[in-house]
Amino acid sequence: MLFWVFLLSGLTARYVLRRQLLSTGLLVAVPLVDLILLVASILDLRAGGVATVAHSLAAIYLGVSVGFGHRIITWADARFAHRFANGPVPTPKPRFGQSRAIYERRGWYHHLLAWGLGVGPMMLAVWWIGEPSRTAQFLATARIWTVVLVIDAIGSFSYTALPRTSPERPATLDQ
Repeated sequence: MLFWVFLLSGLTARYVLRRQLLSTGLLVAVPLVDLILLVASILDLRAGGVATVAHSLAAIYLGVSVGFGHRIITWADARFAHRFANGPVPTPKPRFGQSRAIYERRGWYHHLLAWGLGVGPMMLAVWWIGEPSRTAQFLATARIWTVVLVIDAIGSFSYTALPRTSPERPATLDQ
């Protein structure tokens, strides 16, 4: 949640208020807030707490902020620039062919990075705490996220295996 608060605040500071330094500070704070949330979760577990969905979400938020953060910020920045600073119309994502396949694969690579940065701390906590009864939620969350990652891989790489062709240019046997 705070990811979006800091992102929208940072872009508003940049394009509406024209405060570049404030904007930079707010945008830098985006992953730092998630890191603080993760540290608070770890301290709670260290003090004897039991991992809950909230603890898992702290790791997920950090992974997603770092894995997808730049991509999301770039996407939002282009739209804010267009809307509030007479910037160019944002480029839409590719719809067909090799460029769409590359776009989808890159999206999956970001997801893989987010998964690694989210599941990594959860598995580290499982090992560090060493009490399966207190960390079962981390294992359950990691399993679910792994299934989602695999499904995303199938979808993302399907654009490489079976690329869509433009309706204006139907596929031929010569291609």
